Amino acid sequence: MKFGVVIFPGSNCDEDMIYVLEEVMEQEVVRLWHKESDLQGVDGVFIPGGFSYGDYLRSGAIARFSPIMESIIEFANNGGFVFGVCNGFQILCESGLLPGALLANNNQKFVCKNVYIKADNHETTLTSEINTSKALQIPIAHGEGRYYADGKTITEMRKNEQILFRYCDEYGQLSQDFNPNGSVENIAGICNKNKNVYGMMPHPERASDDELGNTDGIVLFESILKNIKIKLTQ
Repeated sequence: MKFGVVIFPGSNCDEDMIYVLEEVMEQEVVRLWHKESDLQGVDGVFIPGGFSYGDYLRSGAIARFSPIMESIIEFANNGGFVFGVCNGFQILCESGLLPGALLANNNQKFVCKNVYIKADNHETTLTSEINTSKALQIPIAHGEGRYYADGKTITEMRKNEQILFRYCDEYGQLSQDFNPNGSVENIAGICNKNKNVYGMMPHPERASDDELGNTDGIVLFESILKNIKIKLTQ
C-alpha cells in the first residue's frame, strides 16, 4: 500500500510518521508538500504533528488553506482514509472534516509527557485491533490540545460512536485527574460520522519502536493497515 504524509512549514513529526510507516510497517510512503495538490494515488493520508505556520492565529488555521488541503478534503469526502495527529488533528477540525475544536490547555502551558488513553470502541479502521479494556501509554506534546464541542455535538458523537479515545490512568479508569489538558469528557481522539477521517492529540508514532522502549502505539498502525487492505480488496 502507498501512504502520503503531508508536510507543512513547521511540521516536526513528519519524519517520525514516515519512519514508522516505512521502516516499521514496511509500507511505501510519499511526501506531500503543502503547496502540491496531487495526492499521487495514495491509499491514505497522514497529517503529522508540529507547528504548521508557527501556530500563528491559532493552530491549524492557516494550514487549512494550503493547496494540499483542497485535495485532502475531496479525498475524504469520497471516502478516503485520513488520519491527523496533534497539529494534524487541529488542521482537520479547522477544515471542517472533524467536529469541534482544539483550544489552549486549561493550564495555559505546553504539556509534553507520557499519558494513558483508552479506546472507547474497536469498530473503526483506527481501533479494530485495540483491546478496549487496556490502557495505552502514548506521549503528548501540545499547547492547544483541549478538545471542545458543544453539548449537542457531543451527544451526537456519542450516539454515532465517534469518540475513539479518552484520557485515563494506567488501569483504564477515567478521571479528570488524568486529563492533561481539560478536554471535554477526557476526549483524546475522534472520527467523523462516516468513520474515514480520524484525529487524535497523542502521538502513536512516538510509541511504535522497540528502541523507544514503548510500542503501545503500533497497534493503531496495525489496525489501519489491516482495514485499508480489506477495503482495497473488496
